[in-house]
Amino acid sequence: MNYVFFGTPEFAAIVLRKLIEAKIPPSLVITNPDRPFGRKKIITPPPVKQLIANCQLPIEVLQPEDLKTISPRLSALEAEFFILAAYAKILPKEILQIPRLHVIGVHPSLLPKYRGPTPIQNAILNGEKETGVTLYLLDEKVDHGEIIAAASYKLDGNETYEKLMRKLAELGADLLLETIPEFIAGRLTPEKQDEAVTTYTKKFTSQDGFVKPEILEAALAGENREQAKLIERKIRALNPEPGVWTYAIALANPEAEKREKRVKLLEAELREDKLILKKIQIEGRKPICPSL
Repeated sequence: MNYVFFGTPEFAAIVLRKLIEAKIPPSLVITNPDRPFGRKKIITPPPVKQLIANCQLPIEVLQPEDLKTISPRLSALEAEFFILAAYAKILPKEILQIPRLHVIGVHPSLLPKYRGPTPIQNAILNGEKETGVTLYLLDEKVDHGEIIAAASYKLDGNETYEKLMRKLAELGADLLLETIPEFIAGRLTPEKQDEAVTTYTKKFTSQDGFVKPEILEAALAGENREQAKLIERKIRALNPEPGVWTYAIALANPEAEKREKRVKLLEAELREDKLILKKIQIEGRKPICPSL
């Protein structure tokens, strides 16, 4: 198959790996440029680029800052279709019009619910019982195009972001493998999304992960069950990025500490009406399991 794959983070790398394992590698991969990563800001290639390097396959990888600069290269390839999974950039109209068939988007929610950049986090935060993956035909609006396939996934209420992300990536890849032959053969009937039930997500910031000390104390003491449930879901949804945090005073900070320190809330669980912290990290220290 002559197609181009667009994607950057681990979600995209998982999808691409399964396509390669199924013996249908792309002719060309488009991913974001290498970026500084970690506390030391070491320039690091994105997971999709790392995957191609590890596979040792002769697949060309382009990393444009501006997609318009590679428009001639994409046109010359004469690809049948493009696949986009978590690329983090909106494709301009001139790119969308290049493939002979269309651009297939892989989105980790049941569209039109949770359009935008953080569908997985929002499914966990909102305590959803079900989510899934949607394949749709990209247009110029965000996650707006016609749906060609979808698969649901039941949630048990214990999923972390990273675990659910990997599950949905695997599900999306399997759905692609089932759908692509039907798509190429023209046997699919795309369906418009119902705009009346559309919901949107946003990128989360560090402030979204802040838990007020007094609210955390009440949740730990079993005095506010609803807040305990919300904090527990927040810890599962927003780690590792942007993270969930509070101040040390909320954790009986010793008097010797003369200033408030951030405390990362890494793992937690609910026991009856109480929030139980299973792993935390005080600023400047290693992660610990606090005494319960």
